[in-house]
Amino acid sequence: MADTDTLTDQTVEDEAGFAADRTQAAGIGDSVRAYIGRIRGGDMGALPAVLGLVVLFIVFWTQSDKFLSELNLTNLLIQAGPIVILAMALVPCLLLGEIDLSAGVAGGVAACSMGVLMVEHKWPWGAAVVAALVVGAVIGLFIGLMVAKLGIPSFVVTLALFLGLQGITLKLIGQGGSVRISQPVIAGIANDNMSVMWGWIAGIAVIALFAVLRLRRHATQVAGGLQRQPTTVVVTQIAVVAAIVLGLVALLNANRSVNPNFPISGIPYVVPLVVVLFAALSFLLSRTRYGRHVYAVGGNAEAARRAGINVDRIRVSVFVMCSSLAAVSGIVAASYVGKVSTSSGGGNTLLYAVGAAVIGGTSLFGGKGKARDAVIGGLVIATIANGLGLLNQASWINFVVTGGVLLLAASVDAISRRRRSASGLG
Repeated sequence: MADTDTLTDQTVEDEAGFAADRTQAAGIGDSVRAYIGRIRGGDMGALPAVLGLVVLFIVFWTQSDKFLSELNLTNLLIQAGPIVILAMALVPCLLLGEIDLSAGVAGGVAACSMGVLMVEHKWPWGAAVVAALVVGAVIGLFIGLMVAKLGIPSFVVTLALFLGLQGITLKLIGQGGSVRISQPVIAGIANDNMSVMWGWIAGIAVIALFAVLRLRRHATQVAGGLQRQPTTVVVTQIAVVAAIVLGLVALLNANRSVNPNFPISGIPYVVPLVVVLFAALSFLLSRTRYGRHVYAVGGNAEAARRAGINVDRIRVSVFVMCSSLAAVSGIVAASYVGKVSTSSGGGNTLLYAVGAAVIGGTSLFGGKGKARDAVIGGLVIATIANGLGLLNQASWINFVVTGGVLLLAASVDAISRRRRSASGLG
């Protein structure tokens, strides 16, 4: 019981992000060679998704001069927000080798609950949001108990809820009905922007926080005589993050209005919301004992149980987390479209979110994935829809291309898993 943390083997540590704790201090060249070696061994991580995103940007840029405009790139980030958040919600479930087919409609029910409470019952927006999160958590708790305590496959439980929760939405707002989201704070999540000054302050704060945490961790490893990454690699990581953040802030703070009389600038509020959720989930999964246990259960549930980990508790907590984040996604989606309706969270919402997580690098087999996969995969999904929309392509092409990308990602995952097994890494 006392050594539960020692359960996680090398593969689990790699996926959770603990591998840096045992990386030998060497030069950048050695780190690059080690990374190439991991790729050859099948541990490609998010590299295929990143390369795919770069290819998509190049293709759409050459086909449309509007694609890389400030206005379109900002719209792309806003459109990606709900997908990315829902994909992040699904990552912990996928890490356990489980699935939540009801996540999309759970977010829809939560958002509908918020809308009805604000509009029909005159609740303050804060109380309505809390109620929506509670609705999501209760749905997740029910799923987790059905899966962990009764042993019903998550596919069956969540498929039943996928159907049943849509009936709840119909009951709340009526057949063909909708509730308009006009409350300024909620509507502003996807439609309002931070001031330019606060955008730069937020960007610099993110860089400073990342640098402090990264350097502090490195100093702790050095003081403790632990194996660690080279100092040059740590500094390079900070520099890359700083360049990305500053570039993004500069892009979003630029005037993107097509009407010179009505300037539009600033970071949309949905962007810092996604950043905060990403940072919190990344820390939870990669830097805490709970995160180790999630990866351990996903890698080998029986071994985790024998090591003293409460597997049922982990399963229940993961589904609660999933549905709660799905509620956040539903609220952001409602802010973006300006209403909640009987179709909220339905249709292809869940499929796009699962596709985003898998495209980003999260394995459908469990035990492999990170929060960043949801972000990268969500950007891929949003880029396909955005770019094809600019090219005025038929809607069926969007489905075909997205499905093809998802199939390619799943194939890469299967091949990588086979190569990792052959090389003794997984």
